[in-house]
Amino acid sequence: MIPWRSWSWLTGKQCQIQHALNLSALFTTETVKDAVTSIRRPFITFVLGGPGSGKGTQCARIASAFGVAHLSAGDLLREEISSKSTNGELIRSIIKEGKIVPSEITVNLIHKAIKSSTADKFLIDGFPRSEENRIAFERIIGVEPDLVLFFDCPEEEMVKRVLGRNQGRIDDNIETIKKRLKVFEKLNLPVISYYSAKGKVHKISAKGSVDEIFEKVHQLFSSLKEANGFA
Repeated sequence: MIPWRSWSWLTGKQCQIQHALNLSALFTTETVKDAVTSIRRPFITFVLGGPGSGKGTQCARIASAFGVAHLSAGDLLREEISSKSTNGELIRSIIKEGKIVPSEITVNLIHKAIKSSTADKFLIDGFPRSEENRIAFERIIGVEPDLVLFFDCPEEEMVKRVLGRNQGRIDDNIETIKKRLKVFEKLNLPVISYYSAKGKVHKISAKGSVDEIFEKVHQLFSSLKEANGFA
């Protein structure tokens, strides 16, 4: 390896080549591997908000406008339920009671979806819903989110929206909705507080029409466009 102070006699092209050789000599094979993995790591956005806050609708619009893959934790769980597997039946009973599905189940479904996608930017909709979820995600996936988008919506508005959507979901009834809102307040808000302390949370007021809310969301993602490669 040629010492840095001896580079004065090299041509510009030779300097570039020697610089690359010097760098390769400084790193072990594992370090290089880790560096490559880091470069390829996708940009991950957690999208949080209570049931009926409109996060799913907004995610669909973000995905369309900015070319981001939309992974809904709820949809992944419902797909597993539809599979009629033992795992799916367990998930069904837990959701019907308004409880949170064990973290490992949901994280593994998300991890599988990320690995099977060719995208490099992801919206993870409705997850993590608790500190346990958050810790499991960071342990199993091995990364933290780059951004946390929180749709802040009044409880009465969320109840009205959920009752009005009539999608035939097993968790869209008044008793289950109230349970879910209590669970959200108790478990999800600490996650938001955790990432707020890290400067990763962007709060969006979820009152108003879909277009009015998306205008605020669009401004946020447009501001990220140049720095993070959003299309």
